Amino acid sequence: MARQERALRTREALIRAGAEHFARDGFVAASLSTISRSAGVSNGALHFHFENKRALAQAVGEHARRTLRLVVEEAWAGGTHALPVLVEATFGLVRRLADDVVLRAGFELGAPAEGGGSSLRQEWRWRVDEMVGLAEAEGWIAPGARAEDVVTAVVAATVGFESMGREDRAWLSGDTVRGFWDLLLPRLTDQPAGLFFPTGKRPQSRYEMPPFDRMGGRAEGPSGA
Repeated sequence: MARQERALRTREALIRAGAEHFARDGFVAASLSTISRSAGVSNGALHFHFENKRALAQAVGEHARRTLRLVVEEAWAGGTHALPVLVEATFGLVRRLADDVVLRAGFELGAPAEGGGSSLRQEWRWRVDEMVGLAEAEGWIAPGARAEDVVTAVVAATVGFESMGREDRAWLSGDTVRGFWDLLLPRLTDQPAGLFFPTGKRPQSRYEMPPFDRMGGRAEGPSGA
């Protein structure tokens, strides 16, 4: 059991280190030797877990995808109507992007580095499209506001926050998200703002812990597999 736990911690350390370098340097420039050194493990330990850089990038992308799905699921857990859930999901996503380098790397990597399939940005677009479609069916979208335009605005803004946040973390703040919704909601819905921001302030995020802390403790730089 101790050996399995050490192997799990090593894998998590490599995913986090890989994410840090992918997010900062990009997939092409990041090197496995630098990643293994940052994780505090040998090159042999890295190759025990990941055959090559693409396999590591795929693991980063898969973990980021699970985190994105968790953000949406927890937003639904706190609400019953799709439009307030969408608002909460954008707060949760931006908060996680600020705190979670694996999620940031997942957005940065895209589909090619993950070995094909849809990108994380595309999955987020699908999630937004689903929530906006449900909000329209519930009658929460005002006449004259086209659902496809709402999807475009929300996806472009949130992905833009992620992109700008690489250089200036102020973009990944609740105030930024609140400002966006303060601008959009009056044009989008006739529902009162209190249904979205009941306290009149930025909602407190439920996303406080990095994902590896949830999985049983952050890796402390193990030296082997």
